[in-house]
Amino acid sequence: MSEEFPGYKGTALKALKSAGAEIGDIIRIVKDENTYEGLLIPRSEYGDDKHIVVKLKSGYNVGIRITSTTRIEKVGAGVKPAFVPPPLPKRKPDLPKVAIISTGGTIASRVDYRTGGVRPALSASDLYSVVPELSEIATIDAEILFSLFSEDMTPRHWSEIAKAVAKHIEGGASGVVVAHGTDTMAYTSAALSFALQSLPVPVIMVGSQRSADRPSSDAATNLTGAVAAAARAPFAEVVLAMHETVSDKFIVFHRGTKVRKCHTSRRDTFKSVNAMPLAKMEDEQITMLTENYRRRDPTRKLDLKPDFDEAVALVKFHPGLNPKIIEWYIHEGYRGIILEGSGLGHISKYCLSAIRKAVENNMVVAMTSQCIWGRVNMNVYYRGRDLLEIGVIPLEDMLPETALVKLMWVLGSFKPRDLNEARGFMLTNFAGEIGPRSASTKSP
Repeated sequence: MSEEFPGYKGTALKALKSAGAEIGDIIRIVKDENTYEGLLIPRSEYGDDKHIVVKLKSGYNVGIRITSTTRIEKVGAGVKPAFVPPPLPKRKPDLPKVAIISTGGTIASRVDYRTGGVRPALSASDLYSVVPELSEIATIDAEILFSLFSEDMTPRHWSEIAKAVAKHIEGGASGVVVAHGTDTMAYTSAALSFALQSLPVPVIMVGSQRSADRPSSDAATNLTGAVAAAARAPFAEVVLAMHETVSDKFIVFHRGTKVRKCHTSRRDTFKSVNAMPLAKMEDEQITMLTENYRRRDPTRKLDLKPDFDEAVALVKFHPGLNPKIIEWYIHEGYRGIILEGSGLGHISKYCLSAIRKAVENNMVVAMTSQCIWGRVNMNVYYRGRDLLEIGVIPLEDMLPETALVKLMWVLGSFKPRDLNEARGFMLTNFAGEIGPRSASTKSP
């Protein structure tokens, strides 16, 4: 494989050299009466040796398979593709001060032509420079904290993000935006919701489903909405800001403890579960969707509780679940288990003995439902009552992911003396994670 032609080898490399084309040149490829013209770009090193990739004028990349009848012509010399951010826009000192903390993810990514995927690359300053509209909304204080895909986030990273947010709030920020990968952003939004108690200003989690170099990217719209909310929204909570629909018309703000990623690729992937979104934005105008929210109050003192205990497991019940899995967590010294039970909060009778053993070993065991909507009610069927008798804590309508994060936080930040105290903390509504009980729950 040639260093001058990253990702190209064999037939494709030979064809490019014969045409005298180099990476960055404009080339024309004629194949089967079809003509493709665009910028010759690098390709994945893990691909085959038969395709050439060009970026069309539309902005999309296309791979053309090379055959013996394919004709390639160099149309014009170009430059090797590289990202050069434009200069920073002029700051307006009279605007609200908003901090952007970059942790990585697609919103801070560009194409990695070594693999053909995207990689965390852009700094928070890059985000500011390529979205100049931000200069009309707020004075940006940008910080790059991590450059990670969200699947590489751990509870230790949650702690560092919480501390960084607190630093900016104590420094006088009108709000804080955290740029984050979408895959585990709901976990981090829940973690910050618990770690940042008594928030005086908004903390906005934001991501994108499509990287900034794609014509359909949602990065700029999401970031603009997040910064506008951080600057002037009336609420002071941790929320997650993303597209409400597949269009760019609305940005919706989900409470950090009641949100779940529901689609692998759609721009409106995040949905509030068992709750209404907190607010929405259209044309930079914020409309509150509920009266039940903490109001912005810059005089309020933040209470930082950033410690998480990682010795907590999330166990999803399924038919045939081996109780030895639960026993393994006991043996390994885990301090808590969140069960994702079926229906109203059930697991099989074969696991009861292992759960009893866990409780007897002072492990906190709590129940959530794998159903998306509704809440657990372990008094309806005798299996639920058996679990209650053992000491399993029913967690109302709390999402399993949120419950996992909360138990890590309770054990790490409060260090309860016994199971009864831990139960009290788990059933205390710290950040809107437990919704009010209603006669019926309406799903979207």
